[in-house]
Amino acid sequence: MEGFSGQLPFLLLMLVVFFFFIILPQQRRQKKEKNFMLGLKKGDRIVTKSGMHGKVVELNDKDNTCVVETLAGKIKMERSAISLELSAKLQPKSTK
Repeated sequence: MEGFSGQLPFLLLMLVVFFFFIILPQQRRQKKEKNFMLGLKKGDRIVTKSGMHGKVVELNDKDNTCVVETLAGKIKMERSAISLELSAKLQPKSTK
């Protein structure tokens, strides 16, 4: 039992480090992606995670999909297939 009490502070420190460097950033990223997907609107230019460029022409909240117009035509896809980082680069910067 004496050996375990010496390791307890080290284990607690490891858990705290694990939480702050792995779990917390992942939770923030998930929240940011969810807000991005909920904030999509018609006319937004997007890039999918597979690299396809297009413009949102229809949103369906019932099954969490959207219709994207590309040069090849219209494609129905899941909102989760849209890349947050790549699409954010396409959006015009708002001046404040």
